[in-house]
Amino acid sequence: MTNDTVDTNATTTLTEDDVWTTGPDGEQIPNYEATFPTINEGEVVHGEVVRVDKDEVLVDIGYKSEGVIPVAELSIRRSVNPEDEVKLGDEIDALVLTKEDADGRLILSKKRARFEIAWKAIEAAAESGEAVIGKVIEVVKGGLILDLGVRGFLPASLVDIRRVQDLDEFLGQELRCKVIELNRSRNNVVLSRRAVLEDERKEMRQAILDRLSPGDVVEGQISNIVDFGAFVDLDGMDGLIHISELSWSHVNHPSEVLEIGQTVQVKVLDIDRDRQRISLGLKQTQSDPWQQVVEAYNENDVVQGKVTKVVTFGAFVEIMPGVEGLVHISELAQHHVENPREVVSQGDVVNVKIIEVDAERRRLSLSLKRVEDDDDVQPRADGQPLETPSPTPAPQIDLSDDVFAEEQTQEEGTDEALAEERTQEEATDEALAETPVAESTPDIPAGEPEVEPEVAPEHADASIEADAVAPEEQGPGDSEGEPPAAPEEADEPPAAPDEADEPA
Repeated sequence: MTNDTVDTNATTTLTEDDVWTTGPDGEQIPNYEATFPTINEGEVVHGEVVRVDKDEVLVDIGYKSEGVIPVAELSIRRSVNPEDEVKLGDEIDALVLTKEDADGRLILSKKRARFEIAWKAIEAAAESGEAVIGKVIEVVKGGLILDLGVRGFLPASLVDIRRVQDLDEFLGQELRCKVIELNRSRNNVVLSRRAVLEDERKEMRQAILDRLSPGDVVEGQISNIVDFGAFVDLDGMDGLIHISELSWSHVNHPSEVLEIGQTVQVKVLDIDRDRQRISLGLKQTQSDPWQQVVEAYNENDVVQGKVTKVVTFGAFVEIMPGVEGLVHISELAQHHVENPREVVSQGDVVNVKIIEVDAERRRLSLSLKRVEDDDDVQPRADGQPLETPSPTPAPQIDLSDDVFAEEQTQEEGTDEALAEERTQEEATDEALAETPVAESTPDIPAGEPEVEPEVAPEHADASIEADAVAPEEQGPGDSEGEPPAAPEEADEPPAAPDEADEPA
């Protein structure tokens, strides 16, 4: 495909042989074909707009018929109105798509002619490093689309030196950009406006670097906030305030201290002229609270503070903004503490005693258990009024209602066991009382009347004494609750008195 433009309006010197030709019958007839320019498909031709319809545009290129540009071939924009692209009488360039279609029409394309012409200019700009100018025609996800005769893509991160929040503000503007990527096979063009702006500000940045020195205090505007710090615009060049240099007190995120657009006074900490980077500090422009502590307090002074963090080895207490001290777990209470949260919680207001001040290492050791009731609390160094300290929780001795409930349950179980044991013993005693005791009866010969033996007086006392045996003399079977063993039966019945032999 050639990219040369055919000037169809140029006059061509025609000879007599060119104007006339010999017809089939041998007679001379006008040669109309010789008066028309020679065009080929793929060539770019020049012509005048002679008609504008809602779906096509007619262009006179000096050919035997007018060229037709369909609405889809007018512009690289989508869904365009032909009247917004061309006007009647405009002179335009168009690329020949088809010399004759099915209806014998000459089909042209305005957007492809622009593409061919623009691509040459873009290639030349990419080689030389010059900027190209395009109009923003669309806002898409991730960036902008520019009309360069070719659709050029400008990523959002390369629109400006700092991140742009709203890309819609660039819609319709003409931007100067550099070509950073070019691919003809994919018709892909990637642009960067940031590169143009950086080149324009390069001399200005060098002047800023030459003007600044470490230790200078300058004024700037917050241009961007990130997790690790904030960027400050110093009239054409950005410097970084690291999050550790924002405040004397702990900062979780820079947005807690600063906001975009805020004007601040910062101190120049370091300048890397080779990499063109400036390190800034914000807290250096503020009074150092540690110096106030050293001047206002001494060791053994009792001061008031607020618990900012509770850790396994103790608690950190802020006695003034930017100054925190550590109360070690051994200094929290008089009794042994397993967990610091048993004594203090985050946000508690407490009175603590200063036991050590290390100004060089900026460390402060505090004690909670060494504070006496009659100690005087020093006024706050920052001038803030004293608050009522938070109540100290009572020491926990690991006794709770559950423990007492368990003990009570155990006692009730023991009482029930004892009551059941007594019931069993009573039942045993009753059973023993109802059991008849077998009496030893001497053998009596048959036919003889039973005579109840009489106990001799001299044996009566012995029988009584035998029944009352001392407990220590009882045998193994005489334990409490068991019936006494029956006396052994005598081999012979006791002898009756002599008077019993004689009948009464």
